[in-house]
Amino acid sequence: MKKHVGELLVEAGIITVKTLERALKRQQGTGKRLGIIFEEMGVITQEELMQAIARQFDLKTVTDIAAHSFPHTLLDLVPEDMAVQKLVFPLKKQGGVLALAVNDPFDVDTIDFLAKKTALKIVPVLATRNEILAAIRKHYLKGVAAAQEKAQTVLVVDDSPSVTAIIESALKKEGYHVITASDGVEGLKLAFSTIPNLIICDAVMPRMDGFALMRAIKANPATQEIPMILLTSKASPEEEHRALKSGFHDFIAKPVMTVRVVSRVKRAFEIMQRMSRAPETPAAQEG
Repeated sequence: MKKHVGELLVEAGIITVKTLERALKRQQGTGKRLGIIFEEMGVITQEELMQAIARQFDLKTVTDIAAHSFPHTLLDLVPEDMAVQKLVFPLKKQGGVLALAVNDPFDVDTIDFLAKKTALKIVPVLATRNEILAAIRKHYLKGVAAAQEKAQTVLVVDDSPSVTAIIESALKKEGYHVITASDGVEGLKLAFSTIPNLIICDAVMPRMDGFALMRAIKANPATQEIPMILLTSKASPEEEHRALKSGFHDFIAKPVMTVRVVSRVKRAFEIMQRMSRAPETPAAQEG
């Protein structure tokens, strides 16, 4: 049976069973990777985690990936969607071997898929999430403007062109900068490359639904603080409870009413502003 990174760190003596139990409890319902939970607990940093795993399993590491140049023939070996979702990046192809920067060396499904797709032997090389994300933004997503407008940026993700157009028009009239995506995977790429101030997404979409998109957004430090509003045709208390419990900031029932959308977006930004002005309280220490 496949072991997760926490169990392997316990076996290596890097963390204790008690620490792992606390981390798994904190992870429940967050959609965050276990490594991120360890960082939030102050147990281990990205770099320390990478070096510890590298020593234990005799793996090489790589840094400053984004600073180098990579030919299109190399980048084409790893689909852009996979690079973004799985946090992998092709480093070098030599003979029948592809060196692949990975954040999770135990993701054998991704490694096996790429081995079959490319007919190459995949050699994983460890890198931190931030290193891989920076390389993806620079080399895969460079066609998307990374700089945000001065206006608040709202990312709208919905597979219905009419719904997207209605929301985009209403928000632009209110002075917001709006970017759109037609499915969850495209929305995830735009979220990583633009870091919007707010995301509105449909619950049901092809390739990646709204709940999967939310989990992917929250699993990455660069985007995990972005508030998200769910659009859904299931207007029920149960669906609203599920959305809020899963981590969505708010919930809007379909059919879309522009007045309601604008009102919820304004309220979300007002809440964020109040939170940013609120005095910070000391974080509770881990027991």
